Amino acid sequence: MTQRKTVDDLFVHMLSDIYSAEKQLTRALAKLSRTASDPQLSDAFKTHLEETQGQVERIDQVVEKTGIKLKRMKCVAMEGLIEEAAELIDEMEKGPVLDAGLVAAAQKVEHYEIASYGSLCALGKQLGQMEAVELLRATLEEEKATDLKLSEFAEKAGNEKAKQQK
Repeated sequence: MTQRKTVDDLFVHMLSDIYSAEKQLTRALAKLSRTASDPQLSDAFKTHLEETQGQVERIDQVVEKTGIKLKRMKCVAMEGLIEEAAELIDEMEKGPVLDAGLVAAAQKVEHYEIASYGSLCALGKQLGQMEAVELLRATLEEEKATDLKLSEFAEKAGNEKAKQQK
């Protein structure tokens, strides 16, 4: 088990964790895009895939600017969230109800990422890693924007179509 004794240790651990999470998510978003029956939702997943690839690149920039060495680890939280989405895909028929489930699953992911990046920004600030904080904050804002888009989709189109399907 990894020892986390300092704020530096915690920052490296959390950065390593979200790096793993983002890498896992890049693989999952392509599947979500193919599975969504609503073309707008499918496009939203494709757009978020591109953003996520950029977020991985930002973490690489944080590593480069700080000299941090990421730990090789697997984010078990993201693994679980992706597994939940996979269960929906396996258990449900393609259509509006599954789309509503995919939106909910994606929002769970966004909330995890928002919490992670928010905490990383706070820790980075404590450590005086302002260049890192700037990069992480940019990602945090993207995650918040994606969550808002998903909420709008759920409230306008997705859940209304799902409600009509009996």
